[in-house]
Amino acid sequence: MSNTATQYSRASELGLGQAKEDLPVRVPTSRRVTNLFAVLIPFAAVVLAIVWSWGHGINLAGLAVLCGMIVITGYGITIGYHRLFTHRSFQTYSMVQFFLAVCGSMAVEGPLMRWVATHRKHHQCSDVPGDPHSPHLHDSNGLRGLVVGLWHAHAGWLLDRCEPNMARYAGDLRKSRMLRLVSRLFPLWVLIGLTLPMAAGGLITGTWGGAALGLLWGGLVRIFLVHHITWSINSICHCFGRQPFNCKDESRNNVVMGVLAFGEGWHNNHHAFPSSARHGLAWWQFDSSYLIIRLMEKLRLAWNLRLPTDDMIELARR
Repeated sequence: MSNTATQYSRASELGLGQAKEDLPVRVPTSRRVTNLFAVLIPFAAVVLAIVWSWGHGINLAGLAVLCGMIVITGYGITIGYHRLFTHRSFQTYSMVQFFLAVCGSMAVEGPLMRWVATHRKHHQCSDVPGDPHSPHLHDSNGLRGLVVGLWHAHAGWLLDRCEPNMARYAGDLRKSRMLRLVSRLFPLWVLIGLTLPMAAGGLITGTWGGAALGLLWGGLVRIFLVHHITWSINSICHCFGRQPFNCKDESRNNVVMGVLAFGEGWHNNHHAFPSSARHGLAWWQFDSSYLIIRLMEKLRLAWNLRLPTDDMIELARR
């Protein structure tokens, strides 16, 4: 337990803005089309990468760039977008906030404000009407119902016609001029997130072919992998796994996603203690995002980590 830990407080969890009405905002058709392309283009890139690599394996330079970009953008989502900006599970300097917000933006999961608003709405309405991406709010039953629900929670919700009101659900972040600017410049960060791996591939190999491989693997294939790992928390971790805590929703701990998603897959733990900087609450629940946050604390780049006490954990168990 960190010396800087403070008790988890559900009352301050959402950080809602001053808007009195929780009215959804209509999503422009152009953005829904953009979201569709953001799903399809990385998938097409994966097919291309498989065809390109067939018979002679993955180029080591491309693999190195892929892994590096997954780390940068993946932790940008888990540590930045999620634990810092959505749940305020620790505090840090403005420049670190800027860095994490940019890294999360390069994951191409949407501007900071919209991502935060959607996730806070999910916690407020988890698996009940109003949840933006629950797999359980449809009329179908049996296998068909499971497939329909999983698809909606995984990626189908990106094509919905409405989204949460950012003035209400991200009101605290909108007070920061820096964070507003980062959110508005989302297309720029996406472009940088594609340019960086292309430049790295070119520098490593010294060829234009290496630059193309860097763009393919570290850019588009990386977007595909980070997207589907993130989206699996919405789908898989609300259908498959254990529920040690009574959260009155379908959130579950999934061991596979706990590792692949940098600790985010301990999802029932997270729903029991949303503001906790640590999701893997047991010693064996590997949570690499929390390990990095602890390292940041050791380096005095993070402070006031919010963690549940042992008594709170025991009280919340089923």
